[in-house]
Amino acid sequence: MRTGRPIAPLSLTVEERETLERWARRPKSAQALAQRSRIVLECAAGQPNTTVAQKLGLTHQTVGKWRQRFVERRLDGLLDEPRPGAPRQVGDAQIERVVRLTLESTPADATHWSTRAMAKRSGLSQTMISRIWRAFALQPHRVEGFKLSKDPLFIEKVRDIVGLYLDPPDRALVLCVDEKAQIQALDRSQPLLPMRPGQAARRTPDYRRHGTINLFAALDAKAGTVIGEFHRRHRAVEFRSFLETIDDAVPRELELHLILDNYGTHKTPAIKRWLLRHPRFQLHFTPTGGSWLNLVERWFALLTERQLRRGAHRSTRELEAAIHAYLEHHNRHPKPFIWTKTADQILDSVARFCKQISNSGH
Repeated sequence: MRTGRPIAPLSLTVEERETLERWARRPKSAQALAQRSRIVLECAAGQPNTTVAQKLGLTHQTVGKWRQRFVERRLDGLLDEPRPGAPRQVGDAQIERVVRLTLESTPADATHWSTRAMAKRSGLSQTMISRIWRAFALQPHRVEGFKLSKDPLFIEKVRDIVGLYLDPPDRALVLCVDEKAQIQALDRSQPLLPMRPGQAARRTPDYRRHGTINLFAALDAKAGTVIGEFHRRHRAVEFRSFLETIDDAVPRELELHLILDNYGTHKTPAIKRWLLRHPRFQLHFTPTGGSWLNLVERWFALLTERQLRRGAHRSTRELEAAIHAYLEHHNRHPKPFIWTKTADQILDSVARFCKQISNSGH
């Protein structure tokens, strides 16, 4: 009577069993490896291949393959073998050289490297340079701005303003106040060519100036609404007028905490006298060079992006009308900017940055 090919005996050491059980149940294990581990564990329990195949929903050929692989090579036999393919053409030394050149040098004819310039310098392909830069998160074409405040009261002012954002006082309104000065009414010298399929909108590089206006704005830090007012000039007189507008617009029972920068018109004797007559106004000044703490600056950026940068206005009246329409639309659908970082997180970040640039050798 034919009994078939004998099955190779399979036994596990304690360490092998622990490893297989870990591979079989670990959520982040590859599913193929987890399945192979379950096959070996079932076979080690003395089950024949056919029974194991039925229990795991596999073919008996699959069970026999991984059983034999484990008997021959133990745990290493369950791992995927390297796939065939072309060997690496670029070694670690070449990659290190590209990274070092990118970080520590500049081309002779430019301020920063391009993929073509680096490919020519290193002798590699432009595609390979792109891959190396992506792998190491290098972007020579990009530059970001920064400015460290030298205000001696920087820490105190950061804690004061961030505290207003994260924990505003009861029965009070926190307003972020600033002026967007010298907004130009610009009109292109020739009509705009509209967008069409396959062609972006086009405009002339030159323009005609039709005067400037100044926008005074107060952003409600909690609600996201904005009080706006236009003035031809940018003096303490106009700022006092805007304070009176805020005073009339906000219910009398609320205190007013105004966050604003250190511009001279905010601190003139006339303004100080006005504030003495209106004690519900409390001013909180951002650190010198720290206008990023004022949320209204973010609103000004949206105004520029959505209305001013690509707008065409043939007079200051048209410009005012366009901004006024944007203000009305924004206030009908306000979306407040949510401040999330604590003062300690900001100060720790500044400290890390100062340490980084102090050790950069520049």
